Amino acid sequence: MPKLKTKSSVKRRFRTTAKGKVIMNPSGKRHGMRKRSQKMKRQARRTTYLSSSDAAIVRPFMPYGR
Repeated sequence: MPKLKTKSSVKRRFRTTAKGKVIMNPSGKRHGMRKRSQKMKRQARRTTYLSSSDAAIVRPFMPYGR
C-alpha cells in the first residue's frame, strides 16, 4: 500500500491528543484587536478542541496523526 499524503495546511493548524481528539488554535488574533472584546481575546489565548463533527472532516487529512 502506498504512503498517504498529509495536507500541509492541516499539518500546521491542527494536532491530535493521545486519545485522538483534534486540537486547534482559535482564529482572529492577527490584527484588529481593538475591536475584539476582552473576553474573546482572553479566551483565544488557549487552544480548543474541535467538535466531533468538525474533527471527522479534518482527521482524514492527517492520516498518520494518531
